Amino acid sequence: MDKYYTVDIAGMKRDLLRCPLNEHLDIAAFIMFGDVELTIHCAAEMLKRLPEFDYIVTPEAKSIPFAYELSRQSGKKYFVARKRAKLYMKKPVTVEVKSITTDAIQTLILDGIDGKQLKGSRVVILDDVISTGESIRAMEELLSKFNCDIVARAAVLAEGDAADRDDIIFLGKIPIIEK
Repeated sequence: MDKYYTVDIAGMKRDLLRCPLNEHLDIAAFIMFGDVELTIHCAAEMLKRLPEFDYIVTPEAKSIPFAYELSRQSGKKYFVARKRAKLYMKKPVTVEVKSITTDAIQTLILDGIDGKQLKGSRVVILDDVISTGESIRAMEELLSKFNCDIVARAAVLAEGDAADRDDIIFLGKIPIIEK
């Protein structure tokens, strides 16, 4: 069994470490942190595929470098749905989500002040990987509380069956690997 899975991300190859999801399945672990070359490349490629938008919203944490770089290249502001409320937040709004890569239920929180800026705007939901779609669903639920228009759901990679979806934009795909 190979220890790595090689993925093509819009023309750039990376070897991803295979990690056990359970005794029957592995996933290819995608971590953008520290890979500046890939982050810049992915943001440039994603900008070619996205419709017009006003803001980017991403869940904390692995997709933050991607959101930052997409923001830098597009000149559009980004917001982070945090996992915990912060003292600076005014009227935080929360939803819960269960992700394939996390054992426990997580909370996503958006500051009410940020939400006011999003009202009536065109928003891109951005993530690193879309697999079951639960994080995207939770982000949609969170953003629905601010009456914005979600114009795209996007990620660097689509995992497993997510690659067959026609409602997301992605740059590459990875399988859920049977052992």
